[in-house]
Amino acid sequence: MLLFGVLAQHIRTQAPKANGLHVAGQGDLWQVSSTGMQIEEFCVMVDFASRRQMMVDTQVRPSDVTKFTIIDAMLRVPREVFVPDNKVEAAYVGENLSLGGGRVLLDPRTLAKMLDALAITRSDLVLDIGCGTGYSAALMQSMAQAVVGLEEDESLASAAEAALAQAGAETVVLVKGSLTAGAPDHAPYDVMILQGGIETFPDALVGQLAEGGRVCALFMQGALGVVRLGVRKGDMIGWRDIFNAAAPVLPGFEKAQAFSL
Repeated sequence: MLLFGVLAQHIRTQAPKANGLHVAGQGDLWQVSSTGMQIEEFCVMVDFASRRQMMVDTQVRPSDVTKFTIIDAMLRVPREVFVPDNKVEAAYVGENLSLGGGRVLLDPRTLAKMLDALAITRSDLVLDIGCGTGYSAALMQSMAQAVVGLEEDESLASAAEAALAQAGAETVVLVKGSLTAGAPDHAPYDVMILQGGIETFPDALVGQLAEGGRVCALFMQGALGVVRLGVRKGDMIGWRDIFNAAAPVLPGFEKAQAFSL
């Protein structure tokens, strides 16, 4: 279980002096008393718990996502821990958040609806492909038996290690390797999810999905995309459309370019 309280950020810089008086520096909050030039510094409380509640109330629930396990996880897991330091203030916005290098943290609505479609249970082993900084894996670890987070970008994998440790995600195993190759050492998987757009779904991943296993992926065609839920039957995956969304295509999941003379 992940348990998080309200986080507080104390913003403070060294205040310069002018003519013997303190001058507020950038990032400081000051109050001047009515009796003179007494100046008090205040802590800036960043109430991320309230932001998580607003995210759920305005982005997740209105999108017909009502499963308790998803709502509970999104209220508890601190999304701000899994974003770059310079994007903490934007952690709960309703859009994809850039992680650099063409990679994104999927917007809350898209990720929540994908999890809703997968209907993850406590007996499921999940492969989280392109887990980025680990937020999606941290969410799913409270729903599944275990989560294998697969990431090939070294900087993102390092960030994921630190963030998952800070969040106390004890049932997540982080694997560094090619996204298109999967993580065969832990296969077969009951559930797969891809944290970005794709144009093709590699055969190597089909072989790592258990018979009857579910996979959720965002298929992109140009700037438009549709999230599909797939179920493995034999050597094939049967796909059905769920909802529209968009995200950059994950590396290696592009369609081969057709060349003509």
